[in-house]
Amino acid sequence: MLLLDDQDRVLLGWRHRFVPDRWGWELPGGAVDEVEQPGEAAVRELEDQTGYDAGRVEHLISFQALAGTADAKHAVFVGHDPKQIGEPTVMDEVVRAEWVPLRSVPALIASAQIWNAASLVALLQLLALSGQPESH
Repeated sequence: MLLLDDQDRVLLGWRHRFVPDRWGWELPGGAVDEVEQPGEAAVRELEDQTGYDAGRVEHLISFQALAGTADAKHAVFVGHDPKQIGEPTVMDEVVRAEWVPLRSVPALIASAQIWNAASLVALLQLLALSGQPESH
């Protein structure tokens, strides 16, 4: 879920990925449960990881991150009209969530602070659609 506020900021989570043993900024997200649709899962993961809800949700992009080795479809949604509804309920995934100006995203990508494929695809797609520069 790519959650935007009315100040042109995106909500990112700072987290550690154990396999590559690396920290970075990521969009909240996770697996789709058997009984839910991808958009419902995106809203649930957003709430679990950040304590925020999105008032309006739109599909942004779908893609296969590992098309040559696995069938792992990713669906990304853009959330608008954020509302903090509580505290995160899943504390072992995101250390902290912060509102980051969208104009700062290209520099975070260039400095490898945003490196996760799903976050990169989503943020670059949003920047391309909004006419923002993708790199410095």
